[in-house]
Amino acid sequence: MTTTAEGAAGQVTVLGLGDMGSAIARTFVDRGYRTTVWNRTASKTTPLVDAGATAAATAAEAVAASPLVVICLLDGTAVDEVLSTVGDSVAGKVLVNVTSGSPSQARATERWASERGAEYVDGKIMGDPPYVGTPNIMFPFSGSRQAFDAHESTLRELGTIAYHGEDAGSAAVEFMAQVAASYELLIGFLHTLRLVQAEGVDVVEFADRFAGSLAAFPPLLTSMSKAVKSGEYAPDLGPLNVQAALMDDMISHRDSLGVEAVRMREVKELMDRRIADGHGDQGFSSLFELLKRQ
Repeated sequence: MTTTAEGAAGQVTVLGLGDMGSAIARTFVDRGYRTTVWNRTASKTTPLVDAGATAAATAAEAVAASPLVVICLLDGTAVDEVLSTVGDSVAGKVLVNVTSGSPSQARATERWASERGAEYVDGKIMGDPPYVGTPNIMFPFSGSRQAFDAHESTLRELGTIAYHGEDAGSAAVEFMAQVAASYELLIGFLHTLRLVQAEGVDVVEFADRFAGSLAAFPPLLTSMSKAVKSGEYAPDLGPLNVQAALMDDMISHRDSLGVEAVRMREVKELMDRRIADGHGDQGFSSLFELLKRQ
């Protein structure tokens, strides 16, 4: 199957016109692409039609209209439901699905597309609708390399993009890992703000100081990831024997102020287990060995 954009350059379909799907379609319209749109609630197509898009009556008609089909729906269930209605119209098309979902969902959708003669690229969105079309939003992609290469210039209209390999699930792995790390950092940060506020410290002034210390984190993250990969755990942040005593102080401090200490207790428990196993001379990165569910 040919997935080059020759003879069909500048044609794209967008399925799904929520806030993000509408922002994606608007970006294509504003940049001169012949854009076909479809949404279950047809009235959502009106602003885009007024801007120059063409509304399709059905998802199948929308897919048939363009060589490149961008899918942006609520979740994987919605994707399955919509794709079940498009029939043979996907044959010869490139489907780029930027709907949130798991790696296994991405691989299942790729199999569905392949069985029907379509190429599949899975993508995820790291940013908010107002940033679509700017470098301030990231789109990791994975799946068919041929399809990605053929439409890379079109996908770059949406923001900062990166290709993570031919495994269709890789973009979802990247997305979920990045989001998870962000949530872990931010909930820890909120716990800390509660702590400093309880001590009468200005939270904004503290946040400014903490932001200034973040420059030390990139080399630490690299060092810890290398330790995890090799299984050789140097005493980063100091040996666990020393760190464990500090954790007792941090837990008692929070308890004395009525601030939640569940995360500190979790870390202390992991440290104690690692020390009991005879690894008290190793560093924080060695806790990785205890994070696999039994």
